[in-house]
Amino acid sequence: MKSFQKGVSILVSISIPFFLMMTMIRFLFQPAFLKIEYSTPGFPADTFGFTQEDRIKWGTISMEYLFNTQGISFLADQRLPDGSPLYNERELSHMLDVKNLIQVMLKVWIGLILGLILILVWAWRGKWLRDLGHAYMFGGWLTLGLIGSILIAILVSFEALFTAFHHLFFQGDSWLFLYSDSLIRLFPLPLWQAGFIAMGILTGLGAVLFIVLGRRLARRTG
Repeated sequence: MKSFQKGVSILVSISIPFFLMMTMIRFLFQPAFLKIEYSTPGFPADTFGFTQEDRIKWGTISMEYLFNTQGISFLADQRLPDGSPLYNERELSHMLDVKNLIQVMLKVWIGLILGLILILVWAWRGKWLRDLGHAYMFGGWLTLGLIGSILIAILVSFEALFTAFHHLFFQGDSWLFLYSDSLIRLFPLPLWQAGFIAMGILTGLGAVLFIVLGRRLARRTG
């Protein structure tokens, strides 16, 4: 049983970075984040005509699609004031790919939440909270190391990091668009850069919380 608990502790440590990053991504994928970024001084205006209000409207609808149960027609039916579609076929295809990825992430995230809670209860009842505390600490430090690497990559070249991210999760060049396409106009590179940085900082804070909690649990006698 002791070796099994050790194996579970290792899995907990490895899962913490993913749990924290998924949590912060879910937290940031909110209309409030779009409003903050669109209102940030120096944020690039849309040279093709979207106002800030337009961006908030269409960006919110696009984000809503990623988390609702609607099919791609939810976006395909959206029309600009001149009657033209909000997104072309290539953009719609990419948004469907993104939604599929988000839906998988949500299932994994919920699974991690339930798993971490059940393991905490098991450790408490089985009196091995000290071992779990060490797992929390290691997972927290592992997260800080990973986030530090991501932030350094952002400083060196965010475009290279952004490209690597898309090559990892999407096939070919399906994620490349014209500057005149709505996806680029609503979600320009500076928005993603701010999102990555915010995710890194918030995830780092979450990692610190796990380290503090882990130290407290590691001091227990049971």
